[in-house]
Amino acid sequence: MSGHSKWATTKHKKAIIDSKRAQSFAKLIKNIEVAAKMGGADMSGNPTLVDAVQKAKKTSVPNDNIDRAIKRGAGLTGESIDYQSIMYEGYGQGGVAILIECLTDNRNRAAADVRTSFTRNGGSMADPGSVAYNFSRKGVIVVPKGDGLTEDSILDAVLEAGAEEVEEREDEFEIQTEPSDMVPVRVALQTAQIEYDSADVEFVPNLTVDVDAETARKLLKLIDALEELDDVQNVYSNMSIPAAVQAELEQDS
Repeated sequence: MSGHSKWATTKHKKAIIDSKRAQSFAKLIKNIEVAAKMGGADMSGNPTLVDAVQKAKKTSVPNDNIDRAIKRGAGLTGESIDYQSIMYEGYGQGGVAILIECLTDNRNRAAADVRTSFTRNGGSMADPGSVAYNFSRKGVIVVPKGDGLTEDSILDAVLEAGAEEVEEREDEFEIQTEPSDMVPVRVALQTAQIEYDSADVEFVPNLTVDVDAETARKLLKLIDALEELDDVQNVYSNMSIPAAVQAELEQDS
């Protein structure tokens, strides 16, 4: 789940259990295929492919799988890659807004699976546009904390390249940009020899909703169910989990 709370970051960084690893690989491979189809197999001229490959490598996708995905997507193997990008919108417990980003070769299947997950987990689908206005499309780059790295030093490196803000978190910094500025900001980091964990274009909530522990548990169950769907690439919400609630949730596991 992409979300801007400490809990979301903690949850994201937990080791991927074996049952989800293959599923995670499949989604990362799909991203590589689409990036190669849109911009070609040449990494030097396709920054979207660079980021998709880096993300896959950080998740330990084998290099052979990555190479095959690039060739498949670029049409070098004779196979046809035809995915549609679709957004679905809905509400979870507590009125929390949820955006679901799908990449699918079967629109009807994707819609039915998303609707079923909402229904079985206490959420509801929403009309197009009724949730999306709560979010802005942003480039989000995550930089792990390192020796001597500060919010100011990162800002100095990326401000002129188009970074809008740098926010310090528990063990990382998050840089936000306009989507069109994400690549120049990423290059600026590389020039300054600052390593980054990920660079993605995401939907960032304009306003967040604080939730209590019980509501958070139900929402996380709903989001997990959506993320497990083969056609779902990303799930975004405007849920915010206060520190005290997060501490209670961490005792559940």
